[in-house]
Amino acid sequence: MSAKQPFEAVIAAHGPVVLRVCRAVLGPADADDAWSETFLAALRAYPELPGDANVEAWLVAIAHRKAIDVTRATARRAVPVADLPERRSADSPGQRDLDLYASLAALPRKQREAVAYHYLAGLPYAEVAAITGGSAEAARKSASDGIARLRRAYPATDQNGEPS
Repeated sequence: MSAKQPFEAVIAAHGPVVLRVCRAVLGPADADDAWSETFLAALRAYPELPGDANVEAWLVAIAHRKAIDVTRATARRAVPVADLPERRSADSPGQRDLDLYASLAALPRKQREAVAYHYLAGLPYAEVAAITGGSAEAARKSASDGIARLRRAYPATDQNGEPS
């Protein structure tokens, strides 16, 4: 059995991947809360984690459960607003990211999760299947279908924003 890293090193090493997954699954508004909840839960469970465990896959599985919790909590509460926030223009910085999040959010849940866990977290399809349920083949199909839909909705551009 190998020695485990200090938990601070785990956060430094895997925090960005977990945040990207949370953003892809939940969108930018709820991602920070899910990320925090993921690492709070992981901190409590980390002492019992075997030293040879795949820490990244373990964290993504926790993030998956926290994303479900956030989604359920959000669905249960109404959020009234006095005024709608102004939308950024398409030329403003960060708009492409918001468009990508909107495109990810429009995917069916299984496709969105498979894309996030495989392409953003870098998990193999077998581990994606273990997190989301089903087989590795089903996870591969969901990711493939999701990427195909994203390519149609979010065409490739060069660094200047021109179609490539």
